[in-house]
Amino acid sequence: MYTILSQTLAITAPVFSMLFIGVLLKRIGAIDTTFINTASKLVFNGTMPTLLFLGIVEVDIDAGLQPGVLIYFAIASVLGFFLSWAWAIWRCPYADRGVFAQGSFRGNNGIIGLALATSMYGSYGLSLGSILAGAVIIFYNSLSAIVLAVYSPTAKADPWSLLKSIVSNPLIIGVVAAIPFAAFQIPIPAWMLTSGHYFAQLTLPLALICIGGTLSLASLRKSSGVALEASLVKMVWMPIIFTFIAWLLGFRGADLGVLFLYFGAPTAAASYVMTRAYNGNDELAAAIIVVTTLMAVLTTNIGIIVLQWGEWI
Repeated sequence: MYTILSQTLAITAPVFSMLFIGVLLKRIGAIDTTFINTASKLVFNGTMPTLLFLGIVEVDIDAGLQPGVLIYFAIASVLGFFLSWAWAIWRCPYADRGVFAQGSFRGNNGIIGLALATSMYGSYGLSLGSILAGAVIIFYNSLSAIVLAVYSPTAKADPWSLLKSIVSNPLIIGVVAAIPFAAFQIPIPAWMLTSGHYFAQLTLPLALICIGGTLSLASLRKSSGVALEASLVKMVWMPIIFTFIAWLLGFRGADLGVLFLYFGAPTAAASYVMTRAYNGNDELAAAIIVVTTLMAVLTTNIGIIVLQWGEWI
């Protein structure tokens, strides 16, 4: 248990440190709302699409391609989205339903889930995890764009406008653009890859600093009830339901372990960036990210202990 706990803390502690740096920088006036708006746009339109592109281009498809795991994870992700949306309709104020639904189904698989999968299962966890993260990012961003647009005070929610918002989403463009490079092994010059990595490495620090700059005790208190409910859906109910179904379907060993880690990953920082892009409740989005990341230290370890006790992973 100590090893798993230390691995989880090693991944989540830097996330919290960047959040606190954002809080501190906002408090001392080193950053302001203008900076947060500009940096969020840079992440959404530039650094995060680059990060997703490189993650797919560099994945070892042959080593990690497991069609059964991929298909199940994609189906579960879509079902999780509709369950989250239904829960939001039942429990949330109208204006917050899109943010709630996104926050309670969209996991941080590309950072936290992938890092834990790699720590537990080495190169196999890295390959399988990268393919899962790359594949479902299209679902995540498409479904998030839909639900955020439906409840956005500014975006149009008719079918044509929704389709345009999906097709023009920079995160989806980054993923789609990477597919032919990965599928046909199209070479990319080393200097371009290096430059791309420099640019992509801005993603997590900038996004987390912006989230921290948005947080305040007043906003946390204001959003605490809804954020906690969304976090319980994301960190408790989703992992239990979909890991149990995976077990019933016969998944075992590393495949089941990676599925659990991905279902149980805290809410992705991208959810905050997309919420701002659609003029949603960014304070609620930030609060959900903070609460789910904090919960991950406990829920991830409990889940791994139970699965190891049953000798299923």
